[in-house]
Amino acid sequence: MTQQPPPQFPTSPEGAPQQPPPQSPQSPQPPEGAPQQPPEGAPQQPPEDSSQQTAPLWYEQTQRQPQYPAYPPVVPQAPTEPRPAAFTQPGATPTQSAKPRRFAELGAIAVVAAVLASAGTYAVTRTDVTSSPAVETSASATTSASPVLQANGSAPDWSATASAVSPSVVAITVTSSQGSGQGSGVIFDTKGHVLTNNHVVTGAGAGSQLSVTLNDKRTYVATVVGTDPSTDLAVIKLTNAPTDLKPIALGDANVLKVGDQVMAVGNPLGLAGTVTTGIVSALNRPVTTSDQQQGDPTQQQTTSDPVVTNAIQTSAAINPGNSGGALVNAGGQLIGINSAIASLGSSGGSSSQSGNIGIGFAIPVNEARSIADQLITSGKATHPYLGVSSKDGVVADGSAKRAAAVLTSVASGTPADKAGLQAGDAIIAVDGNSIDGSLSLVAQVRERSVGDKVTLKIVRDGQSKDISVTLISKPTTTP
Repeated sequence: MTQQPPPQFPTSPEGAPQQPPPQSPQSPQPPEGAPQQPPEGAPQQPPEDSSQQTAPLWYEQTQRQPQYPAYPPVVPQAPTEPRPAAFTQPGATPTQSAKPRRFAELGAIAVVAAVLASAGTYAVTRTDVTSSPAVETSASATTSASPVLQANGSAPDWSATASAVSPSVVAITVTSSQGSGQGSGVIFDTKGHVLTNNHVVTGAGAGSQLSVTLNDKRTYVATVVGTDPSTDLAVIKLTNAPTDLKPIALGDANVLKVGDQVMAVGNPLGLAGTVTTGIVSALNRPVTTSDQQQGDPTQQQTTSDPVVTNAIQTSAAINPGNSGGALVNAGGQLIGINSAIASLGSSGGSSSQSGNIGIGFAIPVNEARSIADQLITSGKATHPYLGVSSKDGVVADGSAKRAAAVLTSVASGTPADKAGLQAGDAIIAVDGNSIDGSLSLVAQVRERSVGDKVTLKIVRDGQSKDISVTLISKPTTTP
């Protein structure tokens, strides 16, 4: 029996040899706890908002109508005794016949069904949103209105989502004398800015020429606005951009939950406009990618900082060419930039991109938006800085033990030093998110913005305590 080689984690999904596109996986079943369709005959109410909508009864169910007894012909007869007192009291109203009452009930049911049908049709076909006003969410992140309102959150209409999102996703081709490569990107604004991965833009080496193909097959030359190798993000801009660009709606990655259904849209293997669906498999997954430029393995990232991402892990199929593309929720809002995949190593021990194996990673939209705004404004990005060095370690947690990031040094004058952190402290959480090692700590800090105030839970001398730290911009040179 041939032994399955161990997995290698992860590489950016670019530059692999062309191969037939894999079959799209079947859409996953709704996660446990997802909203279920109402029982037969239950009263229906229109949804209050797009996050609490249920399946209308009138789509695929029938509602049992009340059964009424047959009414045989009645021969009028003269009354032989006085009518009941209820009919003779002042102000009493004579009873209606059963048949007109039944018509009235059926009419009321028809009206309710018509109202629900109108709401459901609107929920499925509201794809005409061309510019979404910014709104504030509970997480204080600026987001855009959802271009799609799903009638059934547990069984999204992915056709409506794809129709709304696809015009905002582009295919990117990079060519140079050293090689060529392909990737994806998302339209960030109406001025022609496109957000993508750094390794897509630099994948063909120095002197590369960029071209961007829109969903309607129009192709434009593009130039680089700015790159940020540390986060593997870049912004390019279309030359003579058209006036009918449709920017993607921005969501909020902070409200995601494991099990949420998502869609990946991009240009895998040169197959532009490909959509695949899956779920959020994990959140806050610390991922570091290879420093080799995809598309030309001889090119190295021009930065001393490794690419570390506090990634969204997804089961949606992501393949070479999907990098820089969109990961969206059922409402069509961007929640992440697809950037890397896990792949299996070859039997010879060298790394090999084997395509999708059900483990893909995306950069959360909150981080991507912050970096994109900076690149558009100044051509460069700043990064938050804590001022510590750490290593993987294990500390006691009551009668148990737990993994942690153990500080090996704290630089003088840094936010960590001013907050009172010491060498030997074990950081076990950042703002309530568990830390299980040095890479996890780097990913949590890297995801945030300069000026953010974070709460670190540490263990010192067997006792846990919370320490508040305000992150600053990383100095040009660090101790």
